[in-house]
Amino acid sequence: MPLLDFMANILSEEKLVLVGHSLGGMSLALAMEKFPEKVSVAVFLCAFMPDSLHTPSYVLDQDRELGKILIRPGSLFRKDLAKAKQFTEGGYGSVKRVYIVCREDACIKEEFQRWMIENNQVAEVKELKGVDHMPMLCDPKQLSVCLLEIASRYN
Repeated sequence: MPLLDFMANILSEEKLVLVGHSLGGMSLALAMEKFPEKVSVAVFLCAFMPDSLHTPSYVLDQDRELGKILIRPGSLFRKDLAKAKQFTEGGYGSVKRVYIVCREDACIKEEFQRWMIENNQVAEVKELKGVDHMPMLCDPKQLSVCLLEIASRYN
């Protein structure tokens, strides 16, 4: 995975602000688990956010509505995640998390985003109003301001 290769090459005294969007939240969680000391804050941007109590696939298994609208062959890496070890409090759980809710997201409904937030300890919840699942396209300015605020606060 390119993100894990990149993280392996970061000097141990450096800390990054990592942002995961949509299914990228699962890749973000893997990087947090493996390199918690290299992440100052992990930002889940309308992204799947697993917890440290269940298998990594648990969050995907819970999203029945997404499954209904994305009916197609293959489940990306859900089967691999189902076999993966749970994320730990010492790795994934030790990294500060911020969740950005996109209020108009039709892919990962706001209710499901809030369910993931309730099942995780997050340092902060931010909201983007009037944006859908692709905030970087429909309102890049609002998203940029939000990400700069997070980076300033947690870096």
